[in-house]
Amino acid sequence: MWTHPDWQERPLPPAERLRTYASWCNAVEGNTTFYATPQRRTVESWARQTDPDFRFVIKLPRTVTHERRLTGIDNDMNAFLDAVEPLGRRLHALWIQLPGSFTDLAALSNLLEGLPPHYRAAVEVRHPAFFENPRAIAQLESILEAAGAEWIPFDTGTLFAAQPISAAEREAQSKKPRLRRRTKALTEFPIVRYHGRDDAEATVAGWQPWVDQTVAWLREGRSPTIFIHTPDNASSRTLSRRFHAEVRARLPNVRPLPDPIPTDPMTLF
Repeated sequence: MWTHPDWQERPLPPAERLRTYASWCNAVEGNTTFYATPQRRTVESWARQTDPDFRFVIKLPRTVTHERRLTGIDNDMNAFLDAVEPLGRRLHALWIQLPGSFTDLAALSNLLEGLPPHYRAAVEVRHPAFFENPRAIAQLESILEAAGAEWIPFDTGTLFAAQPISAAEREAQSKKPRLRRRTKALTEFPIVRYHGRDDAEATVAGWQPWVDQTVAWLREGRSPTIFIHTPDNASSRTLSRRFHAEVRARLPNVRPLPDPIPTDPMTLF
């Protein structure tokens, strides 16, 4: 996400784009790893551009989750874990996003049990049973709790609250899942993915329950990570800082975000 074209106010070399993003937000979704395991030297560059307490939530490759569906994945997982190892403590969680047809809890349990203990896992499921069937919900929660893993909710309620008014909203509604909102945290480190709309004020109105929940989690001593999406994500950095500011207005002891590195176009005068 740190290479989003709308966030490049002036051309930056690849080795500076993440550093600039990290001056806006203190966490990032690593989505490109879904399509290919990165080179270790690339991940070393990510580590150099970020502070030790920056949070990467890195998605497992699709060969593991969608093609092999968590079965026969030892070689792929070993290669992936070796590649991301340079992040060290910056690797906040391994993001296991499962396809909408996935219900094989035995395979998920095996994966979680086989992870080295220093890795934190967070699972995003999309099959409707995990949001509608009490038995399926209880089984999944039991597996996650046994492994110390978190359940990532992807809240698209605001996105689907009205008919699309733009091509970006139509595309988002055609691709994103429409599932019930889930607010229960299983660990000290809940992770939330919230999807808004083109209209910033509609996005802000829709996230108010998450402001309440984030404040509650912080008061409980948890350390949540919240990601804000919009259909084209052009305003996601700014909206993320606005969400953080709303939480901090209610909990002033929350650490402020850094001041963004200036990226205005360079001029002679």
